[in-house]
Amino acid sequence: MRYRVPQLPPGTWHIDEIEVEKSRFIAWIAHTPEMDAVEALLTAAKQAHPNSSHHCLAYIAGAPGEQQRIGFSDDGEPGGTAGRPMFHTLQGSQLGEIGCVVIRYFGGTKLGTGGLARAYAQAVNKALDTLVTREVIQRVHYRVCFSFADESIARGWCDDQAIPVISAEYDGNGVALTIGWPSDCELDLTPLESRLKQSISAQAITA
Repeated sequence: MRYRVPQLPPGTWHIDEIEVEKSRFIAWIAHTPEMDAVEALLTAAKQAHPNSSHHCLAYIAGAPGEQQRIGFSDDGEPGGTAGRPMFHTLQGSQLGEIGCVVIRYFGGTKLGTGGLARAYAQAVNKALDTLVTREVIQRVHYRVCFSFADESIARGWCDDQAIPVISAEYDGNGVALTIGWPSDCELDLTPLESRLKQSISAQAITA
């Protein structure tokens, strides 16, 4: 599976803001692959804005479509007017591993339930519009065995194909490389086998 996530280092936030009827809605977005990152985001937002009216939260701590590590909070706003529309906006973005806190400073004018829901969703949408993302590829680990002579060729091919080598185990027969193959692609080492055969042929010609 391939999906996009916020391109943000741990402990950093993407921030954007809107104003509706003199109320400020400040959206903080973070990369949240785990629940610890969600908690860190909420804590940081509260510490940075201790005098705001609300710190509303929505998150997906996993791939798009995650059903377990998801959630939202209205933080004192009328039920369903903040966290839920924020969460639906995150879902609609098709991004994964993403958390958002919207900080509200009340401007003196009540927006009503519909107005609140629109404002919180709009705050998240505006932040998403300017968010830089990167692709994540879920991978399956495969163990592939080579002779000592073929290891450098195998590693070079993996580098060319952006296939990570997770680990290497050596014994008297050669090396076993554990590679991270994209989970949405069937394992196909035919191109690598062709490269290895070409190397053998080239060695024979040289000799």
